[in-house]
Amino acid sequence: MINKDHTGKKLVIKPILTYAIYERKEATSWRAWGGIQTKSDVAEEMQRISAELENLGTKAEFPIEILAVTPIASESEVFNVKDIDSADVILIYAAGGGTGILLALQSLKKQNLIFLRHKSGPFYLWNEIIQARFLRNYTDEFVRSKVTPDDVIVDDYNEVLWRLRALYGLKNTMGTRIVTIGEPSGWPGSSDPAEFDRIKSIPYLAKQRWNIDIKTVPYPRFSELLKRFVEDETHLNQAERDAERYLSQPNITLRTDKRFVIRAFVVYKLFKNILDEYQASAITVDQCMSTIIPIAGTTACLPLSLLNDEGYMAFCESDFVVIPAGILLHYISGKPVFLNDPTYPHDGMVTLAHCTAPRKMDGQNYEKTDIVTHFESDYGAAPSVKMRKNQEITVIDPDFEEKRWIGFKGSIIESTSYPICRSQVDVAIEGNWKNLLSGMRGFHWIAAYGDYLREIGYAVRKAGLEWDAI
Repeated sequence: MINKDHTGKKLVIKPILTYAIYERKEATSWRAWGGIQTKSDVAEEMQRISAELENLGTKAEFPIEILAVTPIASESEVFNVKDIDSADVILIYAAGGGTGILLALQSLKKQNLIFLRHKSGPFYLWNEIIQARFLRNYTDEFVRSKVTPDDVIVDDYNEVLWRLRALYGLKNTMGTRIVTIGEPSGWPGSSDPAEFDRIKSIPYLAKQRWNIDIKTVPYPRFSELLKRFVEDETHLNQAERDAERYLSQPNITLRTDKRFVIRAFVVYKLFKNILDEYQASAITVDQCMSTIIPIAGTTACLPLSLLNDEGYMAFCESDFVVIPAGILLHYISGKPVFLNDPTYPHDGMVTLAHCTAPRKMDGQNYEKTDIVTHFESDYGAAPSVKMRKNQEITVIDPDFEEKRWIGFKGSIIESTSYPICRSQVDVAIEGNWKNLLSGMRGFHWIAAYGDYLREIGYAVRKAGLEWDAI
């Protein structure tokens, strides 16, 4: 997993058991479906739920807190649950009770998951009526804007866990603070005034949709700070030691001038100081292929890679089209993410490349890496990370308009050596790859080791975006 100092805020889950107690009446229907019929049934079910949730907590690889289960038999009781305000997610065990209870829980504006039993314990009433009575309200259309069939789980706690993982990612993406060196943007730049205005609106879209908290360090200030670092013998000496230690690691080969690596560690240290100053977990660099090079005497590629390996989120090009997707995938996967330029998909594959790839792509182990120049400038220090052959990856393609994202699973065919950005892979696309040809949006993509497609889709829809999985 990533550095624990940079994991997100814990996801707080409040379990609620809804139930009803029935009294026998002669010659009439006096009880509803379900195996929870008495007070002793309720007590036994609460013990069962508590044990199951304790086990779930041990399986979650992201920070969660599970509050005590509370039984509720009426709508009015919902508003008297003392610890429910602190919860992010209400996990509803819908054993029985009326529609009013579910509506009251939904009104609290928390994320709602509904757990139903079929064979994992006593049969639940809402297994019969959740669709017609609640989700569709006796119509043929879904009428609940905040609770959909995607939020209903039957028996399987693995299905609960991946949804919680998605909601953890969503919680921590919302309101993320990110520092931009230079101006926030939305790739690429343009001399056309109308296009320039549209591009400048993209960071606003990221703020609007994801509540991203953008803090800007203008280049004049950054230049002044960097000059102080470069002229400070203590910083330079430390950078030399850090560069020596880095280059002495196994599976790393230097193929550029060592002075670029030393300068990269100076920039890396300054980036970390800026992150600490703003109490931020993410950073991005505008105009990193032009403006920063003469200021830093190296490129931003290696410093950003180093920060990603430490558990921060570090992106080049200040592209707020793709940055929200990078933050979301980072928190859902628990791994560094690879911002990349895609090529034209063909024959079921696509090439992904950039010069800022993390080395610790699985969150734990360093991949074999050459330290080379940044390709377009043939200058500075950039990692050429040799990603694992046959490794399954998740890829997200976000759109310019913050309306619709595309995603697919793929597997790495091989790390390549084309005359393009230094970290590069050919990727086999799982699914109907031709849908990408007409469906591609935006420009930059984001990728991570592992299969997180369902979590991303679930979180993206919760955020109000359309989602297409290839």
